[in-house]
Amino acid sequence: MRHTISVLVENKFGVLTRVAGLFSGRGYNIDTLNVGPTQDPAVSRMTIITHGDEATLEQIIKQLNKLPDVLTVQNFGEGEFVDRELVLVKVTVDSQSRAEVMQITDIFRAKIVDVQPKSLTIEVTGNESKVEKFVDLMQSFGVTELTRTGKIALSRK
Repeated sequence: MRHTISVLVENKFGVLTRVAGLFSGRGYNIDTLNVGPTQDPAVSRMTIITHGDEATLEQIIKQLNKLPDVLTVQNFGEGEFVDRELVLVKVTVDSQSRAEVMQITDIFRAKIVDVQPKSLTIEVTGNESKVEKFVDLMQSFGVTELTRTGKIALSRK
């Protein structure tokens, strides 16, 4: 089962290493990890996506709570959070396909952030489903490069 965990940590040297070390040291996999500052410059938010059963999740949360500099750990259940992901995708285009790629980009409310004679670089944000559908559609045109931020999430409450 897939889990989204939000961890508020003190913005200090070595915190990311300790969190990543906890996962690798116990054989837990991190699917995505996103870290960024919050409204308080002394605090950062980590959004961690991982797989495991309920017992594994419980162990991860207990171990995270034991780490120094961890302020809070929250497991987001289904429907309890809002999430987004950012993807930059470079697509091969020619004079015939350029208009179609631009039309699909508009439909997905994505943005073209770079235009070159033989490629377009597109920024798409949204939930995982939207991003996956957009990337799948772009595959038929020829994706030459792609990078993803990983999921970020906030509680609805």
